[in-house]
This record gives sequence, C-alpha cells and structure tokens, in this order.
Amino acid sequence: MPPIHLDVWLYGPLARYGGAEDRGAYAHLSLAMPEGTTLEDLLKHLGIPSEERGIVFVSGALAAFTGLDAGLDVVLKDGDRVGIFHSRTMWPFQYRFGAAMTPQLAEALRQREDGGIRHAYRSVKQ
Repeated sequence: MPPIHLDVWLYGPLARYGGAEDRGAYAHLSLAMPEGTTLEDLLKHLGIPSEERGIVFVSGALAAFTGLDAGLDVVLKDGDRVGIFHSRTMWPFQYRFGAAMTPQLAEALRQREDGGIRHAYRSVKQ
C-alpha cells in the first residue's frame, strides 16, 4: 500500500519534536505514514507525551484536547493537515462560539456529565 502524506504543524513547546523543522514557536513537517495511521500513531511516531499534547485539529476539525483523549483513534487520510498544540495553549479565540469536531470527540463530550465545559482541567488549590 502506498503511504499517506500528512501536513503536520507543532505549536509552542511541541516544536522541539519537529527535529530539524523546529523554528522555535512552531515546526512544520511533511510526513509519509502507513495507510491506517491513527492520530495516536502519529503522536507516538513524533514522541509527544500525552501530558504535553493539548488541542489537536485534523483538517480543521477538533479531534482532541487537554484531558480528553477521545479522538486519538481518528484514522488519518492522505492530505490531512494536523495541528497539535501544547497542553498549556489557550483555546483559540476564533473558536469560542464552537468548532467542528470529529465524530469521536463529539460523542465523548455528549456522554460526559459536564458536557466537556469547564474553566480548568486541574483543580485549583485555595
């Protein structure tokens, strides 16, 4: 089977996982991966630890975010653009009124008691 080609962008501190493509604030990689590669496979290939991975977009659809791994089984397709942000990255302002999501993430949020809506992903000690 021929490989699929992915357009991968790593933002913030994750740029260091881009090797020679690390530009400090971002890294841009063009990768050839086996057909059937999932988002989780890609993260493992890049060596990005789960605690550092935050918001992830696959071709414009929200696939995963900090504290919720529901979209990691998304099968990537030839030509997909994958944007991976560090876990400390804030939610992009332009998405404050909603974002397209992968079916996996939408279902995981639907099943959660809080609907995935909260102000912080860690408890704040007072």
